[in-house]
Amino acid sequence: MADDLSTDGAYVTPGSDFTRDTNYIATRITRDGRDGYPVEAGRYRLIAARACPWANRAIIVRRLLGLEDALSMAIADPIQDDRSWRFTLDPDGRDPVLGIRFLSEAYDRRESGYPGGVSVPAIVDVPSGKLVTNDYQQLTLDLATEWTALHRDGAPDLYPHALRDEIDTVMAEVYEDVNNGVYRAGFATEQEEYETACAGVFRRLELLAPRLERQRYLVGGTITEADIRLFTTLVRFDAVYHGHFKCNRWKLSEHPVLWAYARDLYQTPGFGDTVDFDHIERHYYQVHTGINPTRIVPLGPDLSGWLTPHHREELGGLPFGEGTAPGPVPAGEEVPERGRP
Repeated sequence: MADDLSTDGAYVTPGSDFTRDTNYIATRITRDGRDGYPVEAGRYRLIAARACPWANRAIIVRRLLGLEDALSMAIADPIQDDRSWRFTLDPDGRDPVLGIRFLSEAYDRRESGYPGGVSVPAIVDVPSGKLVTNDYQQLTLDLATEWTALHRDGAPDLYPHALRDEIDTVMAEVYEDVNNGVYRAGFATEQEEYETACAGVFRRLELLAPRLERQRYLVGGTITEADIRLFTTLVRFDAVYHGHFKCNRWKLSEHPVLWAYARDLYQTPGFGDTVDFDHIERHYYQVHTGINPTRIVPLGPDLSGWLTPHHREELGGLPFGEGTAPGPVPAGEEVPERGRP
């Protein structure tokens, strides 16, 4: 993760704290091609899973920036097997562009016997079939800053230079306590470990609430990368983190400020139209067998609240700054009806 768990529930190791694998391939795709991979329309393919919050970031950024024609996208099956992410949603179980059945094949072409987890998001070089990068923290920032020549007209500035220090600070705090905190709580095997992580999740959310009570977005008056990173955890909160990961001091829908903030983003083009609640729930409940051995997927929660008025526009701010909203979701990339409220 990013998401790299196989069906054996391997994140749960009795007697040891959950530690996220950070052994990522840090190759970058840049304007000058200094790592051997220059920005080039049509050359690369984004491999994502709608189930995964880290991959969801990349899907949102790609859509907001209008990179759909420049960077094609494959969606992996939310249910992994012992070879991790697979393309069983596609005809014959193969990605139609890369011709592979498992994302691990692209990893192996880059480095035989790659020691890290097979994670999404990942970007693959189509001509060679090799993985370029799975560094999810840097990947979206590069899409925002290195791929500018291929951005759509009216694309927002998701990482404005004048605000980067504040954005970086907020993102670091959100990552430690919220994005990764829910996983540390969910995969804890000791009571104290769980309580520490869970308390950290809610402490950080409660610290963010006053900021979001007085301003529409986390940093400045427009959507930035910081909002995207918080959103992909919040949108999964009631569906999976509250119950499955035991982050249950309160539901997102019970917190007026954060719930309105999350609904505002969900209803913004480029956010909610990338979210597949069906993929999310089936992945967490059926893949994490270490904490849900029956693999039963709950019927709830009721998702209709995501479409209710939020009134956040009264705080001012412009979601896309001087830019514009993205156009319609490209044909073939729509979230199926069963995954929407």
